[in-house]
Amino acid sequence: MDLVVGRVARSHGVRGEVVVDIRTDEPEVRFAPGASLRGRLPHGGGDKTFTVTAARNHAGRLLLSLDDVADRTAADALRGTLFLIDSSEVDSGPDPDAFYDHELEGLPVSTISGVEVGIVSSVLHLPANDVLAVRTPAGGEVLIPFVREIVPTVTAERIEIDPPDGLLDED
Repeated sequence: MDLVVGRVARSHGVRGEVVVDIRTDEPEVRFAPGASLRGRLPHGGGDKTFTVTAARNHAGRLLLSLDDVADRTAADALRGTLFLIDSSEVDSGPDPDAFYDHELEGLPVSTISGVEVGIVSSVLHLPANDVLAVRTPAGGEVLIPFVREIVPTVTAERIEIDPPDGLLDED
């Protein structure tokens, strides 16, 4: 499974730099000079490997210089390019309360009393808190706030929830 670690927002200047929206916790590693990036070009353009030649912060955004991108025209052509890594390259690390979306998606969900709820289909990142979208066996969907009070147990094999009254009602 591919994970997006950055997206080219636009070109910057006339020397081929691109502005990158960062989507990784490790931009200093992923976008370090000399790093190899797999880019998925926009509009079905396929994948291409780039090498970072320079990286710098400018007004709170990351500016990258890439090999073979020498002018504004070449940089403009990269607008919308996604920089990807394979999900097997990352894990959530030692923090027991930190998870990547791909680690949660596909996990079965049950109540603490053992009632099967469904399978996590996606993780929604909302302003108040994250929410698990769970596909039920009947083909519906239930949204479960991803907070410790409701989701006390997450393992590599299963998620257990302690839903408040009414959360799982299908009315």
